[in-house]
Amino acid sequence: MEKQLSAEQILNLISEFIKKLPFDRKPKSLYEPIKYVLSMGGKRIRPTLMLLAYNLYKDNPADILSSAVALETYHNYTLLHDDLMDNADLRRGHETVHKKWNANTAILSGDSMLVMAYELMKKCGNEHLKEVLGLFTETALEIGEGQQYDIDFESRNDVSEDEYIEMIRLKTSVLLACALKIGAVLAGAPKEDADNLYKFGEQIGLAFQLQDDYLDVYGDEKVFGKAIGGDITSNKKTYMLINAFLRADDAQRKELAKWIEAKDFDRTEKVNAVTNLYNEIGIDKIAEQKIAFYFEQSTKYLDAVNVSEERKAILRAYAEKMMKRKY
Repeated sequence: MEKQLSAEQILNLISEFIKKLPFDRKPKSLYEPIKYVLSMGGKRIRPTLMLLAYNLYKDNPADILSSAVALETYHNYTLLHDDLMDNADLRRGHETVHKKWNANTAILSGDSMLVMAYELMKKCGNEHLKEVLGLFTETALEIGEGQQYDIDFESRNDVSEDEYIEMIRLKTSVLLACALKIGAVLAGAPKEDADNLYKFGEQIGLAFQLQDDYLDVYGDEKVFGKAIGGDITSNKKTYMLINAFLRADDAQRKELAKWIEAKDFDRTEKVNAVTNLYNEIGIDKIAEQKIAFYFEQSTKYLDAVNVSEERKAILRAYAEKMMKRKY
């Protein structure tokens, strides 16, 4: 077999493909925001994982770029609508679509991105089309379910850890899992390998999202790329907050509730107070252990993939790099 591509080479292929996407349909006012969103960059984790999985079995991952970019288009569609729902001003340092244009444009351009994602995905060829579209559609439904659970949790104070893990599995993990499995399926991998790569993606996704929760409290703003403490100020039900309520003593729970219920507060004061409570309760260590647990689980599934260790090295290194965002 020829030499595999590095993760950097794969990312370059994806970026070049996205740059060359034809946006020649009209009206321009519908397609300009789509072009804008896709040109913002980002880590392109999902398409990279798909091509890395394909490259375990076959050379020339460029052959499936349309399917990989379909997932990236779909992912960005979900972010576009998320930003609108959250009324967020910025995404990757750029104005969000509903701020730069308006809410109606964000809805309509997002809907068109979803259709474009299917258009790109169906170019994978007839041999695997039914399986690939089936998995993609199921994943898209699950992500919507995860988003709805996330919204439902905002008005609940009794969210359990298990419910939270299931929500992030649906909202975040299944798309990483889908990317890896589609890559394997399109490469003609054995079913067992494709299933193990799916589970690998699911577990790494859980570790990745829990690390996001952790970094929102304990991250370095320069490394993390955004102000820390956003989850605390918005009372977002995260792994950290759920476990703080579960494990706090009466006095700690009372103070935590005071900050959660406060309508008027100084942002810095609230972030510092809640972070101090997390430290007292030991939430930082609990979160670190859980992140390590899911990462460890993910490696077991990657170990089980029946490909030489040498072939798996690039994907393994990429997964490890995904988890080292705090350093």
